[in-house]
Parts: sequence; structure tokens; C-alpha cells
Amino acid sequence: MQLDPSYDRKVRQVAGADAVALVETGIRVLDVRTPGEFSGLGHIPGATLLPVQLIASAPAVLGDVDTPVLVTCEHAVRSKVATRLLAQAGFTQVYELAHGMALWDGPRAHESQAMTGPSPWLFECGDLIPRSGRALDVACGRGRHALLLASTGLDVTAIDRDADALARLQDQADRLGLAVQTRVTDLETSDVDLGEPGYDLVLVTRYLHRPLMPHLLLSLAPGGVLLYETFLTRQAETGHPKNPAFLLAPGELLDLVRPLEVLRQFEGEFDGHWIAAVAARR
Repeated sequence: MQLDPSYDRKVRQVAGADAVALVETGIRVLDVRTPGEFSGLGHIPGATLLPVQLIASAPAVLGDVDTPVLVTCEHAVRSKVATRLLAQAGFTQVYELAHGMALWDGPRAHESQAMTGPSPWLFECGDLIPRSGRALDVACGRGRHALLLASTGLDVTAIDRDADALARLQDQADRLGLAVQTRVTDLETSDVDLGEPGYDLVLVTRYLHRPLMPHLLLSLAPGGVLLYETFLTRQAETGHPKNPAFLLAPGELLDLVRPLEVLRQFEGEFDGHWIAAVAARR
């Protein structure tokens, strides 16, 4: 990913009382420090945590490109990377907290917070993600994973049925020079097209259509890895989804990925959700 320094001129610097006043308007605050800094040193109340190492996913998680965003880190170093990326991705109202949280004199909160953006299962299996090759992001939505995977050097095919979301994703990927190809696809037809087989990585998060599973397995290259994560039936007791068609029974995911070699698995409650997850290799 190549970021163009000329986009820095589109970023507005704020500090002191002006920064406090801007936060009081309800602007979206993006904190790109580590989780330890976020809770240990304190953060602007209501801030979203997304460490700068994962910033490629930010355009997909922040909403409309006209959403005002204030970016901060500790000393206004990491925030420059994030603001440049957002401006280059097409965000029109990007602000940077000058001097960072080190000189912030507004209110602070210290509670911990889950990181916004990529699925935690993707972090858990980071060592299994290939460093080159082709990846398929299934039911990609706005592309939080597609952008991140492409930023690591993978050629990503991102498929979904939401044409508007894909058009926005393609525009942002093109602006950032990321190798993402989007394709509008109905994943719930019998003749679903996942593109040319031979993917080194196939990623599915928070989506379930059982008849699709054989197509996913066949789309993998020899040695390719499937990362799959979605909801268990117990999720219906605490939230959505509630439709049994979108919920896995305990142990069901392992049956669905046979005959792949299971490398890693998880079933249980995580971050308030009941999920099943697997990493498996063809």
C-alpha cells in the first residue's frame, strides 16, 4: 500500500480548546494506539480503538466518507499515517489531534475496549495467513477484511450481494493502490460463482449458508487455508441472529469442513457473542 503525502494538506489540525469543542459536537474519534495505551493512559470518551497496524480496514468501519473523523495517538506520529490513509481513501472531513493525547486536556476514560475492525479470529490465526497469493473474502460487506488482507500483499477477491457496498470498497481499494477485485455475487444460488479456484486463503466471518460449504472447500488451492467464524445456536438466547438457518449447532462446523485438516478451532462465548470458529487446511 502506497500512501501519498500530498493528501496531508486535506487533514485539519486541531488542539487545545478547539479540539475539546470539536469532541463535544459528537465527532467520531479514532484512536490508533495499542489497547494497553488506550486503557492505561486514558482515551477520549467514546473513542473507537483501531491500532495503526490495522488501519487499512478503517475506511470500511468508519461509515460514510463524509463522516467527520478525529484521529489521535499519543504523540501525533501514528495518527499521521491514519489521517493520510483516510484522506486518500476519500474521507472529506479528517481531523488530527495535534500533539496527540500527551497534551490532551479534555476528559479521559480508562475502560478497556475491544478493537474495532477485523474479526478477532483473524488475529488468532494471523500466523496461518499466507504472505502472498490469492485470497477470497466471502460475504465481505464493506470490506474490512479485504482491505486489510490486501495491505499485507495478498491479491483479494471480495464477493457480496450488496452492489453499493462493493462499489465503495472498490473505489477505496483503488485509491489506496490495493489489489482488491470486487464482484457482486448471490451466494445462495445453486450455481454460485466464487471465481477461479486455487485460493491460498478463504475467509468467511459472521455468515452461514450451509449449501455453500462444498463450493468453499473446492475453491481452495492445495495447502490453502479456510478461516471460518460464525454464530452458535446459543447466540439466539442473547441477541441476533435468531433464525436457525444462520446458527451452527455445537460441533457442526467441524463436520462441515471435512475432509480438511483442522488446524485450530474454538466454540464458546467471546466478546459477548456465542461463536464457532475453525482454521482448516486443504
